[in-house]
Amino acid sequence: MIKTILARLQQGHRTMKYPDGLPPKLSDRFMGCPTIDAEKCQAGCHTCADSCPTGAIEWNAGEVCIDLGKCIFCGDCVKVCNAKAIAFTGDYRLAVRNREDLIINRNQRELRLAAALDAKMKKLFGRSLKLRQVSAGGCNACEADTNVLNTLAWDLGRFGIQFVASPRHADGLLITGPVTKNMELALKKTYDAVPEPKVVIAVGACAVSGGPYIGHEQVNNGADTVVPVDLYIPGCPPHPLTILDGLLRFLDRLGDAAAS
Repeated sequence: MIKTILARLQQGHRTMKYPDGLPPKLSDRFMGCPTIDAEKCQAGCHTCADSCPTGAIEWNAGEVCIDLGKCIFCGDCVKVCNAKAIAFTGDYRLAVRNREDLIINRNQRELRLAAALDAKMKKLFGRSLKLRQVSAGGCNACEADTNVLNTLAWDLGRFGIQFVASPRHADGLLITGPVTKNMELALKKTYDAVPEPKVVIAVGACAVSGGPYIGHEQVNNGADTVVPVDLYIPGCPPHPLTILDGLLRFLDRLGDAAAS
C-alpha cells in the first residue's frame, strides 16, 4: 500500500486543467473546422463536390457549401482542389444547437457555436447531467472517443456529467451511429423511457446525418429522423475535446480561458 501511495504522489496530478486552462495540444494531423476562401474558389469547378464521398459539398447559387453534418473529415476535397480554396483548420469547436448551423458557405464562414440551455433547463441540468449512451449501429469510433472522456486525464465527472446504465435514471440521451432500422424501435423506446424534461445529443457524422451510410435503405440518416435533437456534435469521429467542448457549451460551463 505504501509503495502504491508513493507512486501516486510521484505521478502527480494527471487531470488536465481545461477549461480553466488552455486546451490540450492537438496533433498537427488533426483536422478541425474547414474554411472556404471565396476569392480562390473557381465558380463552376465542381471537383471538390465530385470527390466528396458523403455529398457534404454542394454548389448552391454559384457558391460552394460544406455541410459539416455530413462531412467525415477525410480531406479528399483539399487534395483535389487545385485552387487551394478549401482548408481544414485546427479549430476543434464544432458543436451547434440547430442542424442548419452546420452548413458553412461564403456568407456563413464561421459556425454558430452551440448556445447554452435556457434558464429553466440550465437550472435543472447545469450542475448534474446524467446521460444514457445509445449506440444506434455505430462502428465504435465515436463510442470510443466518448468513453475517453471518462479517463482520469479528462475526468468528465468533475463537471457533473455522467453516463448511466438505465434511461429511467437519465436526463437525456447521447446517440452515436446512423440509427439503423434494427435500432430504430430500440431508440424510440429508450427515448420514451427517459423522464421529462430531457435532452438529446447526437455525436458523430452518422448520428447527425447518416455519415458514410447516408441514403442507405437500412439506416435512418441520423438521430433527428427518429427523436428530437438538442445538440449536434459532428466529426468522424469527433475528437474527445470536440465532444467535451460541445457538452460544456450546452451547460454554459466554459470559462474565458477555453473561449480564447
